[in-house]
Amino acid sequence: MGDIINAIILAIVEGLTEFLPVSSSGHMILTNKLLGYLPDNQQIITFEIIIQLAAIMAIALVYRERIASILGFSRRTEVIKIKDLASKDVTRRKMNLIHIALGIVPALLLAFLLRDVIKGEGFNQTTVLISLVVGGLYMWAAEWLVETKRIRTSSDTLDDITYKQALYIGLLQCLSLWPGYSRSGSTIAGGMLVGTSYRAAADFSFIMAIPIMAAATGYELLENYKYIQGDNLLFFVVGFIVSFVVAWLVIVIFLKYIQKIKLKYFAFYRFALAALFWLLVMR
Repeated sequence: MGDIINAIILAIVEGLTEFLPVSSSGHMILTNKLLGYLPDNQQIITFEIIIQLAAIMAIALVYRERIASILGFSRRTEVIKIKDLASKDVTRRKMNLIHIALGIVPALLLAFLLRDVIKGEGFNQTTVLISLVVGGLYMWAAEWLVETKRIRTSSDTLDDITYKQALYIGLLQCLSLWPGYSRSGSTIAGGMLVGTSYRAAADFSFIMAIPIMAAATGYELLENYKYIQGDNLLFFVVGFIVSFVVAWLVIVIFLKYIQKIKLKYFAFYRFALAALFWLLVMR
């Protein structure tokens, strides 16, 4: 029973933090420490992959219509006819697909090249602690620059994002390879820095998360699936379900109230988390 409770706790933490700019990796390290799990526990490493997969599926559900549109399907998921290929809507969908490619390629390439470094020294506790603080300062600065009109918003919606903005966001997303920095934090703040609205940056961040996280999670799962066995199957199933539901709720609520939630508040939270991380994990 204790393992199931721990599965629920870890899954809730994953669902709450994966798509908010607060660093899911920092939270998972802290939670594992409080629950008494060692960093090299292969069952927990595999469990984290499974609950992250659940979070990916949750965001795919939220953006299912947009994904279908980007891939060239109508709302009824019917393939668009050849005679319609010249329409404005289809052109826009093609642009969005190119935007996503521009946004995910830099981070995927760098992650592939630096995988051993990220998995090794990257998850050093001191490195994560520093990234929590630096990431918070980065988000706070981005929002301040926009609010003081030092950066002009030129793209109000996802469809307004230019190729150049998509590429710049993709390059800034590389910051998230620093464990503890936050992928959503780097891309949302990055989008605002290059002139997108808060909502457009969040939408782009969440949609980019699907292919980039699916690729990373799929790769890790191929290496660790053997740790999912009959005697611990319930542990993984419960975690998957809880993570999926919590992540779905978080995304829906965040998008509903996004204009009222300032990035600086997430930054303050990260500073508090860094202090807690230092007290409970590093001392």
